[in-house]
Amino acid sequence: MTTTRAITLEPGKLVSYQGRNFRITRIMSLNEVELVDDLTDQIVKASLQDLQSPETVSSKRPDLACIKEKDWETARNRLNIIRPLLNQQSRTRSMVADVGKQHATSTNTIYTWLKAYENSESLSALLPKIRKDSGTTKMPSQVEEIIKEVIASEYLSKQKKSQQKVSDEVAKRCKELSIPAPHPNTVRNRIKALSPEMVSSKREGRKTADLSFRLHEGQFPGADWPLAVVQVDHTKLDIILVDDHYRHPIGRPWITLAFDVFSRMVTGFYVSFDPPSALSTGLCLAQSILPKEKYLAKFNVKGEWPVWGLPAVVHVDNAKEFRGNMLKRACDEYGIDLVWRPVGRPNFGAHIERALGTLASEIHTLPGTTFSDIKARGEYKSEKKAVLTLTEFEEWLTIYIVDVYHQKLHSSLATTPMAMYKNGIFGDAEQPGSGLPARIADEERLQLDFMPFEFRTVQDYGIVMDEIHYSHDVLRRWINAPDLEDSKKKRKFTVRRDPRDISQVWFYDPEVNEYYTIPYRDTSHPAISIWELREARKRALADGRRHISEHAVFEAYDRMREIEEESMEKSKAAKRARQRRKHHAQADRPATNTSSISMEIQVDGQDHADIQPFDEMDDLP
Repeated sequence: MTTTRAITLEPGKLVSYQGRNFRITRIMSLNEVELVDDLTDQIVKASLQDLQSPETVSSKRPDLACIKEKDWETARNRLNIIRPLLNQQSRTRSMVADVGKQHATSTNTIYTWLKAYENSESLSALLPKIRKDSGTTKMPSQVEEIIKEVIASEYLSKQKKSQQKVSDEVAKRCKELSIPAPHPNTVRNRIKALSPEMVSSKREGRKTADLSFRLHEGQFPGADWPLAVVQVDHTKLDIILVDDHYRHPIGRPWITLAFDVFSRMVTGFYVSFDPPSALSTGLCLAQSILPKEKYLAKFNVKGEWPVWGLPAVVHVDNAKEFRGNMLKRACDEYGIDLVWRPVGRPNFGAHIERALGTLASEIHTLPGTTFSDIKARGEYKSEKKAVLTLTEFEEWLTIYIVDVYHQKLHSSLATTPMAMYKNGIFGDAEQPGSGLPARIADEERLQLDFMPFEFRTVQDYGIVMDEIHYSHDVLRRWINAPDLEDSKKKRKFTVRRDPRDISQVWFYDPEVNEYYTIPYRDTSHPAISIWELREARKRALADGRRHISEHAVFEAYDRMREIEEESMEKSKAAKRARQRRKHHAQADRPATNTSSISMEIQVDGQDHADIQPFDEMDDLP
């Protein structure tokens, strides 16, 4: 059963407050609502952060990484079919029937899809049901391949052949091979699922497609309400920071920033010494989507940052570090349209680049700034003037965003970002507001959904990732489990790992649809990052090791730390590495099921799955 994954903040909606169900009667502000108890008529005022879903939130959907691509495409096609009918108050049965006829689907089936999606607002609610006879009525892979080939050669061409011609060609090729041809609607649905921009580019040409799909300086189509369009970008900041221990300069940090185009509000950011990656984008988006009360309390910031909720569209850079299947599938699940900025067209990111420029000008007033170029820096000694640590800079940046940038008059808006955001939410005499966005009920699951994953088998010694062993009692039942489709192979399971701290992984149990935290098998090993692991592997190889074992890796790591400590007084790289580890250790992580029982199993081998770990993330320089 799929349960509600968000708390809808609208008058009339049920919520849970202090263990009891109430109904929202009035939205009082961005932080407070008025509630009524239907049974006692008691009226109370409540802070939004104290509200919970009226249901017991339990993520019983499959993990995103476990869903087969063909099933995911089926869900997306179903959503495209029912999209015109979603949340239509005036929806009639005849309207539903008409949509069913257009797609050769029964009215009852359309209603089933509508109910499933509107109850959960999750794409996974539209996944095909698992049946015991699954596979007996599947379309042969040979037919699927023919459909793909014909669409590519006949439809996506300058000849602009009709869908009927494409369907006829598919039928012809199937006949030549003496295999049943698919229904014409099947071919049409495959075509409908194609990206409109890609179709236009292939059939009309890139220039024609640009006229319809490229953004122009000074305007952003579709950004008509808060969170309609959120842009994400990253840059290296013009400031040198110091380490916590010695207060010596260690280098410039990176920032990944999320930005609401409608109001110019910053919706989230992530600052670190790690290079930009799908992980930093995912961490930034997670902060963007989730409420900020806990984060502000961490720095004791008194101002308000009342921005949360799922954006309709997210624009990100086209660089390879942003293109990860993890990021795309997580956005699909939460109904976010992920759009990559086309190469060579910088106007797509004009709004957020102006915001980053404003931030840069403020940073240039801080001690340790490098300014924008050598000429502007003049004789200013950036390293000697540097005084802020990464944590102190993050606190400064949070205060600046909340108390200055959001409250400052924006020239193109003729008002402040905060006022623009509130106006977009509550409306005015000329235009109604969009209303408060829903708040995510299961915050831990959202954080995991935006975290990188790999597939691994469970051996009698646990799980192995990059020669590092992980084990726990919860793995026992899955040891040497056979693959569900091929009993000769071993079953692979979803394992998520935070690259900032690989001392534990999150193992997804497909039967209970829950994650479990699995620690190092040898808990005496120190917590290290994926980048430190790679450096240790390089060191072990340089030492002439033929086989890189776990022992060799951590032995090399220990030697690296000894060298680092010896060079701490004179090496910025060593100080930066130390600071990066401290920052990683302080990071918030999802809380999942775990147990204090350790697992003692004899190690007699290891498994090396055919997968490139974290291939969407750059090595540290």
